[in-house]
Amino acid sequence: MALIEGLLGLLFGSNRNLIKETAGVFLPNAEAAATREAIWQGAVLQQFSGEFAAPKQGWFDRVMDGLNRLPRPALALGTLGLFVAAMVDPLWFTARMQGLALVPQPLWWLMGAIVSFYFGARQQMKTQQFQQALAETLLRSQPVMQNLARIAQMQAGADAAAEANPALADWNLGTGARGNDG
Repeated sequence: MALIEGLLGLLFGSNRNLIKETAGVFLPNAEAAATREAIWQGAVLQQFSGEFAAPKQGWFDRVMDGLNRLPRPALALGTLGLFVAAMVDPLWFTARMQGLALVPQPLWWLMGAIVSFYFGARQQMKTQQFQQALAETLLRSQPVMQNLARIAQMQAGADAAAEANPALADWNLGTGARGNDG
């Protein structure tokens, strides 16, 4: 008996649990991991909300936003204008295209790089706006999930009340639940 008490005292003595401590080295504590995950998600959402907070825009910002929106429609409408010009005055169009044929190849590469960077920056801005909307959705998801859980609890309570009331259970099984009055 003293040997067993000594062995148990060695394993669990002085308010320690050697088995739990040893297992904790190999297996993560689920509660602590969930706490760390919640803290991490809260920090990420806080960073997103701070990063994507919309500053108040002045007249200069609005003008710049308007100018940033011009190149894409200008390129599209200019291309359509070239098609119209080719049909209306083919000689004028041919003269202009001959002028473009004289543009050196490195200049075309430079033009391609400029257009690519412009549209790439535009795509990055749109991606960041999408991430902001996603972060806002994540912020709203937790209250929605809590509300759904409350609704499920209320439904379970209503179902339990219906089962506890034999007349209501008969009515649900009978014609009343189907909406028939007779």
